[in-house]
Formats: sequence, C-alpha cells, structure tokens
Amino acid sequence: MLQYLIAMLTVPALLIGWLIIQHISRKYSTSHPEFGPFKEEGAGCGKNCGCKGNNCKK
Repeated sequence: MLQYLIAMLTVPALLIGWLIIQHISRKYSTSHPEFGPFKEEGAGCGKNCGCKGNNCKK
C-alpha cells in the first residue's frame, strides 16, 4: 500500500515539475531574445512537420 501511495504522489509531482521547468524556459526565452525563440519539444524539422529532404513546410 505504501508503494502505491508513493507512486500516486511521485507521478503528479514529476508532471508538475516538468510544467514548471517549461514555464521557466519560456519566461527566460522571452527575457533573452538574443538566444532565439523557445523551441517546443517535438516542434521543428525532423518531427511532425512534413519534412522532405531538408525543407520544412512553414
């Protein structure tokens, strides 16, 4: 039972932690535009953008 409770607390805590990290990254990116825009995971060429060769649909 203890392992179940630990798992039920750990999984949401990891999710919330990941969301906080994403928020901090976006905030940092907006305050430091010299580093370029914030790049979402899975976005861009090579994932789901319909790349053919080295060209992405814009």
